[in-house]
Amino acid sequence: MDLALEVKGLKKAYKSITAVDSVSFDVRPGEIVGLLGPNGAGKTTTISMILGVLEPSEGSININGRDVISHRSEALMHTNFNAVYSHAPGNLTVFQNLYIFGLLYNAPNLSERIDELIKEFDLEIFRDTKCGALSSGEQTRVGLAKAMINKPALLLLDEPTASLDPSTAQIIRKKIRDYADRGEGGVLWTSHNMHEVEDVCDRILFLSHGKIVLEGNPRTLPQEHGKKNLEELFIAIAREPIDS
Repeated sequence: MDLALEVKGLKKAYKSITAVDSVSFDVRPGEIVGLLGPNGAGKTTTISMILGVLEPSEGSININGRDVISHRSEALMHTNFNAVYSHAPGNLTVFQNLYIFGLLYNAPNLSERIDELIKEFDLEIFRDTKCGALSSGEQTRVGLAKAMINKPALLLLDEPTASLDPSTAQIIRKKIRDYADRGEGGVLWTSHNMHEVEDVCDRILFLSHGKIVLEGNPRTLPQEHGKKNLEELFIAIAREPIDS
């Protein structure tokens, strides 16, 4: 089985500034990998390159065995993205949004797939409601349904539960965990919520100054480096990176 994501020697340089410096990692099917680091560490640049928005200066990116640089359209058909700040168009209904995004991804059996997702994310009563009239939690559920419309081999999530209340955030985490556990795809997740990362991620990567400085199990890695918890480890890396 192909890796959901394979990144090798990824680099992005802007003249004298190197935003991402020789980063290599992978995400396996059914795995949730947390991409962590302080602001400016290179997380957004890395995700932008994976999505084909930015062209790498060096390195390779493969999504489900497809090279993003040489076969961009084909590779991106096997991925999808969601972030709490990336809302579906507010002037379209829930159904209309899912239908249009399903067409963009050429999702098979689209009507059935939309019905599945509307039921899975408890959106039945909002089926014909314009997304702009929904609460932040409801919009997040629509965004995740949109992100899963094509059953992506790689699901990219950038702070998917930011600004949500604890109850709604827990529901969203379970939906994502269930998706990974079904083996439909791997997940790359960025978050500043360390309790959330410990709860949902199988493995984490710490980025600092564009480089991966630590990798491991979020529930055991802090103790391996003499820290009480993941938040304390995060703070230590943000202030003074730990050598890997």
